[in-house]
Amino acid sequence: MNFGENFVWGAATASYQVEGGTREGGRGLSIWDVFAHEPGHIYMNHNGDQACDSYHRLREDVALMAELGLDAYRFSISWPRLLPNGTGAANEEGIAFYNELIDALLEKGIQPYVTLYHWDLPYALHLRGGWLNPEIADWFAEYAALVAERFSDRVSHFFTINEPQCISTLGYMTGEHAPGLKMGRREYFQIHKNLLLAHGRGVRALREHACREIQVGFAPCGAFYYPATESPEDIEAARHATFHTESTVIGEMSWNPGLFSDPVYLGRFPEETVRNFGDVLPSVSGEEWKIITEPLDFHGQNLYNGIEVRADGSGRPVPVTRYPGFPRTAIGWPVTPEAMRWGCRFLWERYRKPIYVTENGMSAHDIVSPDGCVHDPNRIEFMDRYLSELERAAGDGAEIAGYFAWSLLDNFEWAYGYSERFGLVYVDFRDQKRIPKDSFRYYRDLIRTSK
Repeated sequence: MNFGENFVWGAATASYQVEGGTREGGRGLSIWDVFAHEPGHIYMNHNGDQACDSYHRLREDVALMAELGLDAYRFSISWPRLLPNGTGAANEEGIAFYNELIDALLEKGIQPYVTLYHWDLPYALHLRGGWLNPEIADWFAEYAALVAERFSDRVSHFFTINEPQCISTLGYMTGEHAPGLKMGRREYFQIHKNLLLAHGRGVRALREHACREIQVGFAPCGAFYYPATESPEDIEAARHATFHTESTVIGEMSWNPGLFSDPVYLGRFPEETVRNFGDVLPSVSGEEWKIITEPLDFHGQNLYNGIEVRADGSGRPVPVTRYPGFPRTAIGWPVTPEAMRWGCRFLWERYRKPIYVTENGMSAHDIVSPDGCVHDPNRIEFMDRYLSELERAAGDGAEIAGYFAWSLLDNFEWAYGYSERFGLVYVDFRDQKRIPKDSFRYYRDLIRTSK
């Protein structure tokens, strides 16, 4: 596969999912520490206290990345590890941990791509209202400034917030994720606004406090649609379905990619959102719109699957029924590589920002075979098909900057605990032994031959 000489081949993780060491090094509590220890929230009452123990196995994991041949490693910083109370005095032990990680990566020629927020809100801030409190934009800006001051001398690429849709919907509407609340429509949109303002204030703080020129983006997710055929009618139907939804159910509407990206790039809410939820949408002042639309250098997109549609007689998108036995991953998500091509193409056409695929991968029923190896041909097939479609998106004219496989390691998969394995490296959670899977070697060889 050929994406050009500047294409970035990477892998990704998130702090609470891999680090462990939750009571060490001066780290404060996060909402996930509390949520995961309340019975009934997580599969088999698992928690992330140890996770992959990357807090103690930093060098071992970086060595695996070097063996894989990564250009970049996308990881998130634990906000409560840097600021145990969310604001105020910095925790120098936490800063030292990330300094060691960054330096270890650079020693191996791997560029650190830092995500500021991948869901582990300091519990101290949750007690002050968390994402429902408008002051969180100030708190996030303070945190972003600290990250820029301490790490931007060696880190050039930053993501502000990972999957804001999951934060607002799963954390505050359905209660599936921390902090496990079930709030109403008005509260949902207040959180939505606060996330947008925190993102914008974070962008400003990163740039103002960086010691050199940096690049900044964010990493949303969303529901993508792809055309049943390449007829102009089906393509337009898929494009329309991707960015427009008439649903008045927040649990459906919230996955529209335009819900967060339109405000950030276009300075407006999707027209259907205004029409259907205008009675509960908070007002946004002109100054607030300037904050939300702080210019970005690139667009990060977490993309796993999509929905096939065709145009009806009036040109409206109609979902195509999946046939019996349609392929699914172990976690139950459909395998739809076409969504990679069309999702990235539609994003490029709408926002005109270079695209990093910041997460893509699959959960599989991985086991250690008698030969001591982990054979995962289904993951290899998944990656090959999705990357082929990403190459087609580039061929269509979309500017594709890089790809980050999810995930480097099997890890704590949120409400699923340790029951789902997404990693290129198998982790035995009894003793933390790491075993590179066959997909690890596939990806290593692909990176080598694509340069």
